[in-house]
Amino acid sequence: MTINLGVVRGLCSDAPDVRELTSGRRLATISVRVKTGDEPATSVPVTVWDPPGWVETIEAGEELLVVGRVQRRFYRSASGATAAKVELVADALARATDRRRVVGVLRRAERALASLDD
Repeated sequence: MTINLGVVRGLCSDAPDVRELTSGRRLATISVRVKTGDEPATSVPVTVWDPPGWVETIEAGEELLVVGRVQRRFYRSASGATAAKVELVADALARATDRRRVVGVLRRAERALASLDD
C-alpha cells in the first residue's frame, strides 16, 4: 500500500490569496512557515480547493494545522512557459486555536496512517 500524507503546523506568512478560476472553482493559496528544531524556517505552499468562507479571514501570524497530500502541479506562467510547483493540497485545515477543528483534522491524519495496517 502507498500513502501520500502531509501534516504541517506553523504560522501563516500572509493573508490567503483567494481567487476564482475560469472553470468557476475557487482556489486559496496559503504560505505556512514551519520551523523544526535548529533548522532554519521553511515556507510550505498550501493549496485549498473550494475553500470554506472562514479561510478568507485568516491573517498573517495565525497558527494553522493542515493535513493533505503533496502534489507537483504544472501550469502556464504569465509568460506562457510551462512551470511546476510542489505544494501541500489541503484535505483539512484548522486554526490551531480552534480545538474542535484541530481534533477533526488530526483524526483525518490518524485514519490515513491507520490504513497502512490493512
